[in-house]
Amino acid sequence: MRQIVLDTETTGLEPTLGHRVIEIGCVELVNRRVTGRRFHRYLNPEREIDEGALAVHGLTRSDLEREPRFAEVVEDLLAFITGAELVIHNAAFDVAFLDAELARLPGEPRTVGMLCQVLDSLALAREMHPGQRNSLDALCKRYGVDNSRRELHGALLDAQLLAEVYLAMTGGQGALALGQAAGTARAAETRTVRALVRPPAPLLVARASEAERGAHEAFLDLIEKKAQGGCVWRTLEPVAAPGVVGAPAEPAAVPAGAAGKT
Repeated sequence: MRQIVLDTETTGLEPTLGHRVIEIGCVELVNRRVTGRRFHRYLNPEREIDEGALAVHGLTRSDLEREPRFAEVVEDLLAFITGAELVIHNAAFDVAFLDAELARLPGEPRTVGMLCQVLDSLALAREMHPGQRNSLDALCKRYGVDNSRRELHGALLDAQLLAEVYLAMTGGQGALALGQAAGTARAAETRTVRALVRPPAPLLVARASEAERGAHEAFLDLIEKKAQGGCVWRTLEPVAAPGVVGAPAEPAAVPAGAAGKT
């Protein structure tokens, strides 16, 4: 199974207002293993960046002036993601921006949904942790993923963190190492589980000592003295347990009317 964990950074919040994608980061998973293959591009948005967005990712227009435009990298991007399942946190946001970028291109219309399946890790987290904070930072804390490098948002860094969170959230994996080459992870050892069979052993029964029997009789004397109806236990005949060597005597049936007495 091939999955691509994807994140974007943008000039603002609304693609319908002309905001653009300025960074794309992708991390490849194959059969729940990080393969080391990545796609990462900064993009020239050809427009100003909102102050709110700048505060999130720290990328200015001057930082991006020499970067390629979306149309120049789109075929490489689509070659990397087509046919995979995309894992995106708050997928509606990123998919809307990518679809808006694709819609600006000439030729046959293309959308992310036409090329890939999409799994929204935010929706998944909300199902698993209802009523709790499910931002990427909150999930990193919940699942013990180190996000100390995340002073500002970055598409590739966030995709790497989300890959770790997603794997932990959906069952974890052994030997996760971001950037490790495919096939280098050590295969898990095969272990055989065998039922524990105990050898047959005789039942050991500890008999009461003379001192214990004497203490028991003294206690029955006290019950008989205090109880108006006498001590019911002295009206019962002991019955030996059949087939067990050294088994303690078992009481016979309690006489009618004796239940509840002491």
